[in-house]
Amino acid sequence: MGKKQEIQHGKQHLDKQHGRKRGGPNLFQLIMVALVVAAITKELQKDKEDRTWHGTVAGFVPYEFRVPTLARVRERVWDPEGEHLLSPHVFGVGWTLNLGRIVELVRRKVEDAREAEASA
Repeated sequence: MGKKQEIQHGKQHLDKQHGRKRGGPNLFQLIMVALVVAAITKELQKDKEDRTWHGTVAGFVPYEFRVPTLARVRERVWDPEGEHLLSPHVFGVGWTLNLGRIVELVRRKVEDAREAEASA
């Protein structure tokens, strides 16, 4: 078996392991493309002066097509005092993890465990 054939065989093997077929997009990718198209269509149907390029589509999925700012990145990706673990993407459709909140929750759990250990 030649090098090229070995590589192809390896790719096919990996795809079979993960239950995927090569070639076409998966269901998740199709849904994401549909949501992006729906969000852009929603904005383009508005009068030009009414377009905000952010909002929700399909009733609950957030979208954000404005140019990202540092303030928005901080607000959505690093907000330790925020109440939600998920926030709208800085750019695109869907949600992103609020890493600041996750770090804060872990820090509190570690602190609580140390206090419990010290008082035991």
